[in-house]
Amino acid sequence: MNAELPVRVVQDPSRSFTDLPDEVAEGPDITVCLDVLAGERIRARLYGPAVPSVYGTEHRVDLTARPAEVRAAAARLCRLWKELLIGFTPPEDGRPAVEYPYASLVDLRSRPPGEQYEIVEELALTGEQLLFGTLLGGPDPRVHRFCTYLAKALSAREGLRVRFDSELYLPWPMVCLRPEDVPVPTRALSSNQDPTALYPRFLGHRHQIEQTGGAYPWLSGRGEVPDVPAVSLNHDERLDRKGQTRAAEVAALLAKNTHFVERTTRAELRRALLDAELHEHLMYFWCHGHFTPNGAHPPSLALRLTDPTATVDAHTVRECRGQPGDGNPFQPFVLLNACHAGVPAEGGDPAFLGGALIQAGARGILGPQIEMPQVFAAEYALEFLTRYLRGSQTAGEITRDVTRHFADDRHNPLGFAYALHCGMDARLERAERAEPSA
Repeated sequence: MNAELPVRVVQDPSRSFTDLPDEVAEGPDITVCLDVLAGERIRARLYGPAVPSVYGTEHRVDLTARPAEVRAAAARLCRLWKELLIGFTPPEDGRPAVEYPYASLVDLRSRPPGEQYEIVEELALTGEQLLFGTLLGGPDPRVHRFCTYLAKALSAREGLRVRFDSELYLPWPMVCLRPEDVPVPTRALSSNQDPTALYPRFLGHRHQIEQTGGAYPWLSGRGEVPDVPAVSLNHDERLDRKGQTRAAEVAALLAKNTHFVERTTRAELRRALLDAELHEHLMYFWCHGHFTPNGAHPPSLALRLTDPTATVDAHTVRECRGQPGDGNPFQPFVLLNACHAGVPAEGGDPAFLGGALIQAGARGILGPQIEMPQVFAAEYALEFLTRYLRGSQTAGEITRDVTRHFADDRHNPLGFAYALHCGMDARLERAERAEPSA
């Protein structure tokens, strides 16, 4: 005889339909994939709703360029930014010269337009050659066709969400389109050359950009939306003692309307990373970064807090965090405001500090790809963090807006040197938004 068995629901897998859709439900407008295959070949793929479609297939081609030459060209581009811009000293003309004006000033509108134009023009040409000459160059007509489709997609309109999902790292915000893709206004070619007329050629000026290339452990679940976000300042106190930057204002901003934690030593940071319940929504690093030798292996980035010798690197993060599991509370957005913090090690990212943080659960990493002057780095952090802590914009939107603010309003292109690794869609969700003021 049939009987109805008693049923008791002990789980709620749908969570009563209260969870929002996952953050990656909406894909980027353009995705560019560069895969390094056997035989040192690079296979490029291009797709997305903003890409012209091809009947019956996707845009895909094996490039003639080799990884080593692409990496060398990318390293040269970063080096030229340091030599031509940050290291520039004007020639003596009978008046006292401002030593390293592009490293000591944030607002560059007082600099001669012709001087700026000459510098930015060479940086734009080098960024253009990296993409169209080195990576997508050569006589192969298939590569030429792929290049045409990519240029068309990137130049059709501004404000796109662009993902470079690549095993091969390039400083994408510093890469440029060709003049024929984005014509330079006639006024920029006059005797009073306008450097801002060149900025729309830089990808970091045109679009939201992120570099990806690995797994996303934080996809196992969304963190709770906080009433008050947890924020940390991990810094080298020696950078703040002279008071020559706005670092103190950044610290005050981080501490307003947040659960604020300050760390100044490696030991404090290690203890926090060892805590399985570490739950921070935003981690800010303000310290020195440098590459340390690893014998026969590529050098790795290391950060130094106030400790005179001890450093923090990717291995420190891996040793402390291990592998994230389901319900991992460690899902911060991380601003690594230290020199070279946005640059993976050559040949991959096993020693990339940002990559280790992402593998531990971080939602995104933002950092400079060159040696960044402290004066500009503090100003950049103040602009970015003010907007991010409001919780109304994504990191990708803010990065582009801040870059444009410095480039267009202050004629300073150094914002192009900051790069996002994952995190384009990261946003500080707040249950009760109390907007902090700068």
